[in-house]
Amino acid sequence: MQYISTRGQAPDLDFGDVLLTGLARDGGLYVPSDWPQLSHDDLRGLAGLPYSEAAARILQPFMDGIGGDELLEMTRAAYTSFADPGVVPLRQLSDGHWLMELFHGPTLAFKDVAMQLLGRLFDRELSRQQRRVTIVGATSGDTGSAAIEACKDRDAIDIFILYPHGRVTEVQRRQMTTVLSDNVHNIAIEGTFDDCQALVKAAFNDLAFRDEISMSAVNSINWARVVAQVVYYITTAVALGAPDRKVSFAVPTGNFGCVFAGYAAARMGLPMDKLIVSTNRNDILYRFFQTGSYRMDQVVATQSPSMDIQVASNFERLLFDLADRDGGTVRRQMAELAEQGGFEVPPAALQQAHRIFRSHRVDEAATTATIGDVYRDNGIIIDPHTAVGLRAALDLVPDGPVITLATAHPAKFPDAVEKACGIRPPLPAHLTDLYEREERYATLPNDLATLQDHIRGLRRN
Repeated sequence: MQYISTRGQAPDLDFGDVLLTGLARDGGLYVPSDWPQLSHDDLRGLAGLPYSEAAARILQPFMDGIGGDELLEMTRAAYTSFADPGVVPLRQLSDGHWLMELFHGPTLAFKDVAMQLLGRLFDRELSRQQRRVTIVGATSGDTGSAAIEACKDRDAIDIFILYPHGRVTEVQRRQMTTVLSDNVHNIAIEGTFDDCQALVKAAFNDLAFRDEISMSAVNSINWARVVAQVVYYITTAVALGAPDRKVSFAVPTGNFGCVFAGYAAARMGLPMDKLIVSTNRNDILYRFFQTGSYRMDQVVATQSPSMDIQVASNFERLLFDLADRDGGTVRRQMAELAEQGGFEVPPAALQQAHRIFRSHRVDEAATTATIGDVYRDNGIIIDPHTAVGLRAALDLVPDGPVITLATAHPAKFPDAVEKACGIRPPLPAHLTDLYEREERYATLPNDLATLQDHIRGLRRN
């Protein structure tokens, strides 16, 4: 399989090079040249398989050059660290509503599902090409700790994670900053997540710097991050009767990577009713799906900080398909976003998006109320991001069947959870001493040259 850039001016690459490249050299994002197809019999054949075996089957067409047995060995190794043997178990809330628990990995967030595999894929490809890379990533809270957990102590990788200073929870921050491995570097940027993400993209687009440090990515701009998330849409749908029964998914959404993985599953042949893009007050995606206008606004701090994003970088992948895969159209849209703060898509493109996507905006009061309601009615504690997704599911598909993605362990957001339901969720045993661990991080201004000098001074040659 070959991969093409959403902006149409970068060379086509195979999977190994896409993995190490991250952002395309024309500033675009890589997507498959064609979507592999799963027949209804293929989907039925996944029923009852262990998650790692289903993952190897689903991912094989995307990962040219990796044999089936080798890929299965990697998926098995990736998911042995998960606390639940089902990896992403389903919990039923009512006749029509389920939670998909994506937080049983080592850092308690859905990012682990992809990252634990991604680290192994990096090791394989770097060894094959006899290379080393410098990973530079931005996080709104959960990607950073998952990436660090996957990449710490790896000889061929240096990793630099940018996060918005004072805009992640203490648990999220400490999960990153208490990792003292020589190859791990945390950077608190004086700004928002959008500022962090813009710095990473600017560093990638400085091609001389990018080549100097052999820069790579673990954010969801890296296609390998997204494709690994396709698996849990398919396996959970099959568990609820797919392909003979359609289900909907409600996805708490910030950077659009996780929900795009659901779209990819549908493009591969998974019967799906609705894919609900659930946002908090930072609602650029909700406004787009209502009007066809994608226009930036100010970022507002909320109790669901991983969604406090106005520029969803993975949205470009959907725009590419909505533009009939015309890179010139996407280039014009991205230029308008940078120069004018937004753009509009034609009515036909919005109508095409509405064939599968719905969107809902959930305010702070409704988020808090939903956490309390679920605890009162089901005895289950959910985090604020999951609450945003579930509120959207209940409002838009009240009778189901719908699966809400439970994207983080409630202990990562103890203040918000305690306010909502009166229970302060404890950290799992492996993190009980988190508040006593030594921290190490740097605080930098929102300035590309300062960031680049910082990376040059710390990366290992």
